[in-house]
Amino acid sequence: MYAIVRAGGRQEKVSVGDVLLVDKVTGQPGDSVEFTPLLLVDGESVTSDAGALAKASVTAEVVKAAKGPKITIMKYKNKTGYRKRQGHRQPLTQVKITGINA
Repeated sequence: MYAIVRAGGRQEKVSVGDVLLVDKVTGQPGDSVEFTPLLLVDGESVTSDAGALAKASVTAEVVKAAKGPKITIMKYKNKTGYRKRQGHRQPLTQVKITGINA
């Protein structure tokens, strides 16, 4: 059984036991979070009905806080001596899927 869930503006394919990185979720390690499923696949049946999915849920446990890769932003203007360098690391959260309740 697996599900497609919305996590941080993106869609992720998850099944029980998967560990994935999502955009920052509030909570400490060990806390439980819930994702809304967009699609459930259980062997031979596929559920995409909004009424049935409203009753379903995907639960996950926060494993740890993480950071994404370093991104360097360079701004440059010709003939003026203007140069600016900026860096960014996106805050992420590592979660482990603990259950899919249909």
